[in-house]
Amino acid sequence: MTATMSKSPGAGMYPPVAKLNLAADPRKMRRIIAEDPEWSLTVVPLLSNLCLQHIVRNFEEKPILEELLPRHKDYVLERLSPSLPLQVTANLISDDGYWKRCCKQRWGLCDVSSYGHSWKRMFFERHLENIIELYIPDATDPKTVLGMVPLCRNYVKRLDISQLMPPIKEPQKSEDDDNSDSASDMGMDGPSMDHFDFGILLDKLNHLEEFHVVYRVKGCGMNFEWNLFEFTFRDCESLAKALKSCKTLKVLRIHQSKVDDEKCRQLVNNLLDHPSLRELNLSHNLIGDRGARAIGKLLNRSKLERLTVYDNNIRGPGAQAIAYALAKNSSLLSLNLRLNRLGDEGGQAIAQALLKNRTLKWLHLGGNEMTEPTATVLSQVLVQNNTLRSINLSCNRLGMDGGKVLEEGMCHNSSMVECDIRLTEVGQESDYCISQVVRNNQNQAHRKHNTEENLAQTSEHY
Repeated sequence: MTATMSKSPGAGMYPPVAKLNLAADPRKMRRIIAEDPEWSLTVVPLLSNLCLQHIVRNFEEKPILEELLPRHKDYVLERLSPSLPLQVTANLISDDGYWKRCCKQRWGLCDVSSYGHSWKRMFFERHLENIIELYIPDATDPKTVLGMVPLCRNYVKRLDISQLMPPIKEPQKSEDDDNSDSASDMGMDGPSMDHFDFGILLDKLNHLEEFHVVYRVKGCGMNFEWNLFEFTFRDCESLAKALKSCKTLKVLRIHQSKVDDEKCRQLVNNLLDHPSLRELNLSHNLIGDRGARAIGKLLNRSKLERLTVYDNNIRGPGAQAIAYALAKNSSLLSLNLRLNRLGDEGGQAIAQALLKNRTLKWLHLGGNEMTEPTATVLSQVLVQNNTLRSINLSCNRLGMDGGKVLEEGMCHNSSMVECDIRLTEVGQESDYCISQVVRNNQNQAHRKHNTEENLAQTSEHY
């Protein structure tokens, strides 16, 4: 049988061809746009995204943020450069994520916990500290500091200045070398200031609560000179006036700066009746008895809660002045006088004051050349004073007899939870008995604390 096939015109000329269904197979579809061969409908950006990208690119010239919807604001903040001028971002951007990127870009590893977990506060405090630490008197324009004030005044709560640069030293003739060390203090021709003048800054920082400063230069190496570590009287005068004008200051720390009696008195005179100062730290300085008398005066004309003056030159008469003020004081909670030279004269005076004082909780008298007579008076304190919680008498030669009288006093004490008598030459038996009493007091304090917490929770429940 012969099969017949219908042929269309021209069928004999071309072989049969299968028809392609292009619509059914999108992989084989191809559209050509002359302007962009890679163009596709699937990658056309939304108009809103185009607008937001334009805002990001032109943010420095025309910052737009608060007018945006929350999701659009997040989009912009995630893409803004951390290098934008602070004049643009400081008072406009409050998002902590942005300031976290700024901190990470500038300092790498950052611990924000000591800045109240605020990245913005951390950035402006460290930025201002860097400016001050690199400021050179009569060489750096003061506007570099003053220009930052409107930008950071609402965010800076603490300044920790770890170095201060001296002026650029002019070449001197050899015959003038002997007088160079005292030139700044004697008012001779020279720079207008010996270090950065905090008087132009502190009163403008409305929220400053803590101020730490060291008058030194870090990493001077082979360029060491004594004037790099000099806290001059002119520095002291300007700093004292600046501190007096800073009414929000709560914590002041000036250490390792060669603060002597005269400078201490100058500082204290400007801190008398300060409305907010609660903590003063003048450790690792050169304060003697005259400076200690000024500090005693400050105790009764302030609301200090913590006083730290360890590693100075305070002797018996200076300690007596502090003790006289302590006996009348009703605000001080912590007193640290370790590594001075109080001796028994000063140690007994402090102990006698504690027979009258009813607010002090922490006392550190370590390394003060005290012996058995001081321990005898402290034994009376342990019997009569039920406020003191911690006492450190380490590195004093109390001896066997001193240990016994302390042991006797501790047997009548129920409030002491810390008593450090290391390296005091007390007997092992006295050391053991005192530690047992301290341990019992700690357990009682712990049980009392738990009971108070349970009562508080019960009262809240009902």
